[in-house]
Amino acid sequence: MTTPNTAKSIQFSLGRTLRLSSFHIGSAMGDILVTSIWNRIMISNFGIPAAPVSLLIALRYLLFPVSLWAGFLSDTKPLFGLRRTPYIWLGRAMMVVSLPLLGLSLGRLELVQTDFLGWAYATTSSLLYGLGLLISGSPFLALVRDSAPRKKQGIAISIVQTALIIFFAVVGIGFSFWMQAYDERIFWQMAMTTMIGGGILWYLAIAGVEKRVLASQKIVSLPENSPNLKHFWQTFQKIWADPRTRGFFIFLSLATAAAWAQDAILEPFGAETFDLPVSQTTRFNAYWQSATVITLIGAAYLWRKRPPETHSGITSGGLITMFVGMALLAAAALFGQVHLLELSLLLFGGGFGIYTFGGLSLMAVMSSEKEAGLYLGLWTIAVTVFKGLGVFMGGAIRDLLLLNLALPASLAYGVIFSLEALGLLAAALILAQVNVLSFAADVGRFVSRTEAQIAGAD
Repeated sequence: MTTPNTAKSIQFSLGRTLRLSSFHIGSAMGDILVTSIWNRIMISNFGIPAAPVSLLIALRYLLFPVSLWAGFLSDTKPLFGLRRTPYIWLGRAMMVVSLPLLGLSLGRLELVQTDFLGWAYATTSSLLYGLGLLISGSPFLALVRDSAPRKKQGIAISIVQTALIIFFAVVGIGFSFWMQAYDERIFWQMAMTTMIGGGILWYLAIAGVEKRVLASQKIVSLPENSPNLKHFWQTFQKIWADPRTRGFFIFLSLATAAAWAQDAILEPFGAETFDLPVSQTTRFNAYWQSATVITLIGAAYLWRKRPPETHSGITSGGLITMFVGMALLAAAALFGQVHLLELSLLLFGGGFGIYTFGGLSLMAVMSSEKEAGLYLGLWTIAVTVFKGLGVFMGGAIRDLLLLNLALPASLAYGVIFSLEALGLLAAALILAQVNVLSFAADVGRFVSRTEAQIAGAD
């Protein structure tokens, strides 16, 4: 089998990267429709208990092995001469098909909350959407990685993921103005717009990109083996046996869980601890997420020429800044210092942007050319699954401390934010033990020992 090309001849193209970023317009539309609007209607408008609705949304986390398998297939089994594109389109097609079922489920469950067909529609939609997201996720990240030269792979992934954060905000605002109160007709309009508009963008954003990337290589080589479950398991065992892989997975999982544990409880915290009105608590997420976007863009510009293999220090710096912000938020809760809220959230968000830039760069580095899809599937699991677990744990610990143990709100939230701060600090310490440079050298990201020494000095 021909050795896979090292992609040295690929030139970085900002236009191509921005085009790939447009893929996430459809991603934001779909996720907001499914995880914000549909679940809010089910719970708030129809009075359906949150548990079954949350379980349907969480199905994607229970199906996480699919992400590994899809990444592995995109590494080892080309379809129609392409490694990534067919799997991305397959997954996104499943997501498109899932959306009309959401509308059908609302139409049935609005009349009878226990309607079997309504729940069947909802369950089938959640399964299709979750599977489609997992099937397309790691191959898409692998395509973004493939589309840039090694030294720009981190920048390319950072730009694309920054676009996702921005599109979430823009689409969320647009959808909120579109449907201010539940209307089945308007929901169908939003679903159809997401299907058509998002579907077109999912197609156009990547159409032909992989062919041009392959054409830019002097030698085009695709895997020749026929993958099966045994081959997948052997490959996974091989990459998991590397302590650097395990350490990076633990770091990424812990950092993600600790960073997102506050997501569902920030607004209740402001209301229950400081008796703040909705008009003020709704700004909390805007504070830290705005700071995240600003520092993420700034980091991408400031460190755009720095080799991604050297971004461990940047990532740790972001985590330490997040630790300070979260520790300050814990102090604000414990000591009743309402004036510290904005500062703590801005610090946390600013650190999150730096951490995100560095972490995404390291995700590109901590993967080999041959198994990029499988590695990125593993990192996708760390981010996706542990984000969900973090959000759940934040809410669960809040209920335990506040409702079951009847602690004062200030103490309950102070404990949660302190635990988050410690988790972020622990993640920084774990990352310091992961030898990213040696991994990069082992997978051939350096052409010589001298280059590796220069990167280490940097």
